[in-house]
Amino acid sequence: MLMFLGLSVLNAVRGFYRNLLQAGLAVLGILVGVGSVIAMVSIGQGAKATVQSQIASIGTNVIYVFPGATTVGGVRTGLGGSARLTVSDCEELWKRVPLLREVAWSKRQQNQAVFGNRNWSVQVFGVTPSFFTIREWPVISGGLLTDADSEVGARVALLGQTVVEHLFDPGEEPVGALIRIKNVPFRVIGVLAPKGQSSEGMDQDDVIYVPFATAERKLFGRHFPGLAGAVLASTEREEDVGSAVKEIRRVLRERHRLPIDQLDDFTIRTQVDIGKVQEESSHTLTVMLIAVAAVSLLVGGIGIMNILLVSVTKRTREIGVRMAVGARRRQILWEFLVEAMILSLAGGVLGVLIGICVAQAVTVFVGWPTRISGQVLSLAIVFSMGIGLFFGLYPANKASRLNPIDALRHE
Repeated sequence: MLMFLGLSVLNAVRGFYRNLLQAGLAVLGILVGVGSVIAMVSIGQGAKATVQSQIASIGTNVIYVFPGATTVGGVRTGLGGSARLTVSDCEELWKRVPLLREVAWSKRQQNQAVFGNRNWSVQVFGVTPSFFTIREWPVISGGLLTDADSEVGARVALLGQTVVEHLFDPGEEPVGALIRIKNVPFRVIGVLAPKGQSSEGMDQDDVIYVPFATAERKLFGRHFPGLAGAVLASTEREEDVGSAVKEIRRVLRERHRLPIDQLDDFTIRTQVDIGKVQEESSHTLTVMLIAVAAVSLLVGGIGIMNILLVSVTKRTREIGVRMAVGARRRQILWEFLVEAMILSLAGGVLGVLIGICVAQAVTVFVGWPTRISGQVLSLAIVFSMGIGLFFGLYPANKASRLNPIDALRHE
């Protein structure tokens, strides 16, 4: 049997070599389909890995609470609507929700930062010290904000990497420098480690952090003292996030005196929720692109079937001679099946190579991350051979069922 399969493979390769154009057209659909699948899955896997790394940069056990999302005049407002979160709300959450490991609050404003003859428009955040514990965000030089800084309203600042690059010369030490924000002098006490882009595509390093009390008293104005723009909290374990969210909702609804039939006047989000939405979007796009690639595979399979049907017609007399000298039907069947599988395998291998090249080109020229999986490559090869087997079955069966006498009379 092995000798027969070896001879069948040899004969098939010789036949394809004699008809390179015909064989090339037969595998074109398989090549395009497999190449598209490899490229699209690689892009999808790369996007998924990027989302996961962005979530990890913030932490999967982080909970965000924003003011807004209440119903006003029959219209549900978005984040930052008319509802408010107060510092008292945050302190109450810390006291009444035991599952919370840390609670921090913040507010932000776009301001101009100036150092020497350089200036940079940046988001300035007023935060409490626990903010950096929740975000698991260390410094690469200097130190973090302290409780003492918050209590006295110290004019100190932490800079993100992007701000450092725009305000200071390469190699210049930012720690200890005096910068001006809204004409208020601040001493730089630390430079934060780079975080990269957030899951929403924003540069997390293009920020300046100052003590919450300082921001409220000296930068943002005291029109609405004691209000928080956002609340961050974290749990000890990721599995506690769901229970903590329920407790946070209960406490805030109670403090805001919301009736049972009224919607929340705040919005709670977790990094897991944000990540799931983005992964689902990426997954949906990948599935759609794979569906398009599957059409190419289908066309390629039909092309292989047509080529083999033509081959059966052209080789009818040869098949009759072989049957007359003792060839069995199953041998004829397997010979054509082997030809179909070799065609599809060739298309699959070339498709894999092209798919890898396309994925790498996307990374180099477009900047999109890609991740090539060995398991996907193997499945693509096996699937392409399965296409050849499926679409080669009808021509092979037709050839094996030819009547030897009629086949010998065929011209």
